[in-house]
Amino acid sequence: MRRGRSDRGALYERGLAVVMPGRRPAAEEVTPDAPPGRLTVRGLHAAYGRIEVLHGIDLEVSPGEVLALLGPNGAGKSTLLKACGGRLRPRSGRVLVSGADVTGKGPAALAHLGLCSIPEGRGVFPNLSVRENLLMWTYGGASRSEVEERAFERFPRLAERRNQRAGTLSGGEQQMVAFARALAARPAVLLLDEISMGLAPLVVSELYAVVGDIAAGGTTVVLAEQFVDSALEVATRAAILSQGRLEQTGTPQEMAGAAAASYLGKSG
Repeated sequence: MRRGRSDRGALYERGLAVVMPGRRPAAEEVTPDAPPGRLTVRGLHAAYGRIEVLHGIDLEVSPGEVLALLGPNGAGKSTLLKACGGRLRPRSGRVLVSGADVTGKGPAALAHLGLCSIPEGRGVFPNLSVRENLLMWTYGGASRSEVEERAFERFPRLAERRNQRAGTLSGGEQQMVAFARALAARPAVLLLDEISMGLAPLVVSELYAVVGDIAAGGTTVVLAEQFVDSALEVATRAAILSQGRLEQTGTPQEMAGAAAASYLGKSG
């Protein structure tokens, strides 16, 4: 099925990259010895209009790691993922993927460079079937059969619903479509924003098991999550954001108590 420019434009509006074959963006190599898949953020500031939301974020996430971003609403978790994922241009600072400076590049360019996002709200096309949603990612060069094979192997439930409209799927199944679509690009870095939103605990556990498998395969994963327990179960490290600043980082065990205090607005 052929899709026009309007469909691709809708993907951009939803924060999802359409990867066009043969259009490889250039990226400035600044740390050529960095391992493939390392995500580095240096002095990142981001704003909505005149209101600055991120105030100089520094972090580094290596291949195979799962970094959980924790903190209350308004802490800057989603904004940080948007700035790293090309959906919000930083005011200053740098974002590097595999040692390449990708600051300010859009989602499509970042997908070519190995970074994909699953934004909050899943972003499936409700009037298209599961297969048609997956078809959007064949623009990256993979064949339809390859994309579907990877998707249905990872999520057998989608194979049973391949011709069903995405809007009629359960919330968990729609999130599986979003996952399958992002993983079709074989990303080196995967950004996940509130993947548990509105889902049953059993479905959340299933999705986080997939996140663990993805990281075990060498993908760098950064996730923002309101449900601390779910995030810490799969995370290898955790970071607490508060009012746009990175307050603490550590192991999931170290951050569990600190996270609870931050959600309650306490210090210490």
